[in-house]
Amino acid sequence: MIDPNVLRFNQISLVSLVVIAALFNQPVLVAIVGVVLLAGSLNSRLAVFKNLYVHVVRPALRLPVNRLEDDPRAHNFAQTLGGVFLLLATVAFVAGAPVIGWVLAAIVVTLALLNLTTRFCVGCFLYFQLRLLQHRFNAARV
Repeated sequence: MIDPNVLRFNQISLVSLVVIAALFNQPVLVAIVGVVLLAGSLNSRLAVFKNLYVHVVRPALRLPVNRLEDDPRAHNFAQTLGGVFLLLATVAFVAGAPVIGWVLAAIVVTLALLNLTTRFCVGCFLYFQLRLLQHRFNAARV
């Protein structure tokens, strides 16, 4: 079960912060968002954007819980990929390659916006494709 509103808030937060980082040329903000995404992927208690939505935004605005039947592992995988890309962007910034850093950050923003506007999650698609390949590989070994 997932709450798509939590996912959307996560994506809006990510997009907003990375765009602000780009507008003000603040790569450290990209690093922070990357760490936040990875921490939340590893442990849901550390999911800053999710917890902000669940414990502050939703109660303050009296929004209902919206649960959908979906595999949360796919969304967690997608978030992990986003975090990895943002940390790779951070490595590029530190290594003196800001263009590569901003391109990697822009990829994450673009994919988050794609998900926000079309509800097509590229990371989720990759997750399911990898699971399918794993299943086929295991079936071929039998």
